[in-house]
Amino acid sequence: RYEPTWGSLDSRPLPAWFDEAKFGVFIHWGVFSVPSFGSEWFWWYWQKEKREPYVKFMEANYPPGFSYEDFGPMFTAEFFDPNQWADILKASGAKYIVLTSKHHEGFTLWGSKYSWNWNAVDVGPKRDLVAELATSVRNRTDLHFGLYHSLFEWFNPLFLEDTTNVFKTRKFPTSKSLPELYEIVTKYQPEIIWSDGNGNAPDTYWNSTGFLAWLYNDSPVRETVVTNDRWGVGSICRHGGFYTCSDRYNPGHLLPHKWENCMTIDKRSWGYRRNAQLDDYLTIEDLVKQLVETVSCGGNLLMNIGPTHDGRIAVIFEERLRQMGAWLKVNGEAIYGTKPWRAQNDTVTPEVWYTFSPKEGKVNAIFLNWPVSGTLELGEPQAKLGETQVKLVGYKELLKWVALGEKGIIIALPQLTPKQLPCQWGWTLQLTDIN
Repeated sequence: RYEPTWGSLDSRPLPAWFDEAKFGVFIHWGVFSVPSFGSEWFWWYWQKEKREPYVKFMEANYPPGFSYEDFGPMFTAEFFDPNQWADILKASGAKYIVLTSKHHEGFTLWGSKYSWNWNAVDVGPKRDLVAELATSVRNRTDLHFGLYHSLFEWFNPLFLEDTTNVFKTRKFPTSKSLPELYEIVTKYQPEIIWSDGNGNAPDTYWNSTGFLAWLYNDSPVRETVVTNDRWGVGSICRHGGFYTCSDRYNPGHLLPHKWENCMTIDKRSWGYRRNAQLDDYLTIEDLVKQLVETVSCGGNLLMNIGPTHDGRIAVIFEERLRQMGAWLKVNGEAIYGTKPWRAQNDTVTPEVWYTFSPKEGKVNAIFLNWPVSGTLELGEPQAKLGETQVKLVGYKELLKWVALGEKGIIIALPQLTPKQLPCQWGWTLQLTDIN
């Protein structure tokens, strides 16, 4: 059994499924999807920081005295079809999803008994959105279902009172935040608890170690659940299951601890923005590059979409998800279940990243640019004459190669028309029998 101390909790081995999965989809959905302007931090930027674009947006489009709470009933979700979402998520090639059960605005996407009249069952859709998505994902896919939960809430009076008392009082965590965490775990049995938003309070205020000890020892998901590292000031990148370190974290080198790169397809926001331009969205080339770099360095990629207030996954997000799925259909064996190799990227040719498939003993070299010369030089592999084999994933015949002294290899790529290429945005060479 685990003790409620970081020393004990951090000794828990991360359930193997998470490292093998490599790729998940993050979903930021809530009342902030109604104004869908600027950012999911809309309420804070408008009311607390009084940023000019937000103040002007409200003055121009809403009557005087309109409050953020007035957006609640407008979060309608009339087009939300959880089966359709599940099918799109499955088509992305992701192995897990993480839905924002509650963001910093405090609105819960389930009928929480600790969030009276500020939840999706009492207000807005009048539906338990968490339950509906969980059911569809579990019935139609083999994806692991995870939930994001914000510890703090910007404007909750109990939290503000505790803040004023420099967290010497603990009214908010004992009456709101912790009961909600126990509630979602017991009710929905998520296999990921993605905690966020410490409100500048230490983990002792949140009783994070107490909750995690229960989660790992006695909860219905104790065997399979994974957690992140956002459990109070000072815990990020130091304690918890996998490390997130910061948003859009992509160190570009191998880390000693399992980590995750959580990032957004919309470069500027996690929530949906109605006024986003095409330029604001990462291309599929950008996304494949992020995935390959992340996995090579031992991380998982958690790629975020923001649905609309009426429950649609915008077409641009759907396209990116399906493109990623199409790429993974061809190259998945170089991603899923792999381990980092001794070199993460090539020393001679840029934009070449390595993974290792332990079961088959294969080294995967994923190259993002097809060379004009038709030959690819790799500085890292040590080939063995008469033994090493090189294969382009998705192409039948073996490739010819020449070794370059002690280390390095030149590979002749097949001459293919664009239509004959196994995929369009990055290709995998499988090398067997190399030192």
